[in-house]
Amino acid sequence: MSDRTDIDALIDLLARLPGLGPRSARRAVLHLIRKRGQLLSPLAQLMQTVATTARECLNCGNIGTSDICAICDNSKRANGILCVVEDVADLWAMERSGTFRGRYHVLGGTLSALDAVGPDDLRIPRLVTRIAIEEISEVILALNATVDGQTTAHYIADQLDGRVTLSSLAQGVPIGGELDYLDDGTITAALNARKPL
Repeated sequence: MSDRTDIDALIDLLARLPGLGPRSARRAVLHLIRKRGQLLSPLAQLMQTVATTARECLNCGNIGTSDICAICDNSKRANGILCVVEDVADLWAMERSGTFRGRYHVLGGTLSALDAVGPDDLRIPRLVTRIAIEEISEVILALNATVDGQTTAHYIADQLDGRVTLSSLAQGVPIGGELDYLDDGTITAALNARKPL
């Protein structure tokens, strides 16, 4: 009976992960058990390793295995351009594109009056310090197009006004997108950010 309880506990833990509910977690656990030699044992060992070695970069807030992440440690990426993102998942998404070759700054969230999240709860003071120390010339605000994301972008823009060139990611119609499927805010942003052909 204790074996079944351990399995249920594993299902409950996996169900707490983003994107997984109880049914998905149950399927994942059953698959792992069936493939315990190829998947479950290596996964358990790797999770133990990551649990002891993973840490936040002291400079930017990225997740890695050393105090300073590989991006911050790469002198070729010290080109004076800093991309500000909400969380590590956003940084990883930017890295997947392979387009941006500067450095990052992870805020750790957005300003939110409802959740009582202020500037000191995020890495905004650290961002202001980095601007001076690292001789940053441009800051790209790559924050989500939500009310909290835009509020945070405006706050940061006010804090950095006159110190650096500020830019933001373009917003509007995605490649392959059809107008009929877009929300009103996206269409408005696309119209406002239109450019000549």
